[in-house]
Amino acid sequence: MNWIDKLEQKYGRFAIHNLTNYIIICYIIGYLLQIAAPQLLSYLSLDFRLIFRGQIWRLFTWVLYPPNSSSVLFFVIAVFFFYLPIGRSLEALWGSFRYTLYIFSGLFLTVVGALLLYVFTGNIITLGGVAFPLPARIFSPYYISLSIFLAYALSYPDARVLLWFVIPIKMSWMAIVYGLLIAYDVFSYVRAGMWFMIVPIACSLLNFAIFYFSTKNLSRFHPKDVKRRADFRKAVEPASRVFHTSNSQISKHKCAICGQTELDNPDLEFRFCSKCNGNYEYCQNHLFTHEHVK
Repeated sequence: MNWIDKLEQKYGRFAIHNLTNYIIICYIIGYLLQIAAPQLLSYLSLDFRLIFRGQIWRLFTWVLYPPNSSSVLFFVIAVFFFYLPIGRSLEALWGSFRYTLYIFSGLFLTVVGALLLYVFTGNIITLGGVAFPLPARIFSPYYISLSIFLAYALSYPDARVLLWFVIPIKMSWMAIVYGLLIAYDVFSYVRAGMWFMIVPIACSLLNFAIFYFSTKNLSRFHPKDVKRRADFRKAVEPASRVFHTSNSQISKHKCAICGQTELDNPDLEFRFCSKCNGNYEYCQNHLFTHEHVK
């Protein structure tokens, strides 16, 4: 059990369900502001120079910056045919807590990156002998959204998407293409002397790297492995029922998800869920991660 599993056991009840919907709402609000009141976005950016002057709201409002978009059509396609299905699929595969932790750790690392950049530069950059403030939208959720795509490609490498709605291509190849684009962006920024643009990229990739290595390459969440474990539980459940009914000992507790009892593992703790309709009992591994019965 790694540190993420331990956090889920303790704080799984704080997971935000359907988090992707809230992310999409933020994107839509930000895009409408970009069209109707673009000057207002400058008051929402993650600028620690102004945060330390009392504009604390900037620590949170920067998430309203929409993804880079050149047209309304591109924005609609990116949000409703790209971010929305990918985010929902990841949450369904990982669980709400792990997905919530992934998103918020990316946001937190971005804030830390902005703070470090302010400490070392004061948000003033010199290029060609001319000093100017950092661009307002240098820190935006764009690269966090990109890290969601990379995590999806890692979890569903064989899934296919239609590139330009015509060319079928595997997600694993799409991830390689995006990786090359990121490398090109980094090279271009370094060559142009705009090294500060690497900070938001590094923050999102650091978030992805942490989850990648801490979950053993996310192999346990591969769809094929999830299905294999589910089929195994279905196969052994009838035999488990026969064993417990024929055994002289009768169990007092049984998890509604995995079917384990105190006879299987005396160290397991069991609790009833107050949010489920009915008397559903769960072990400590599924008390905060199950879907409530309505």
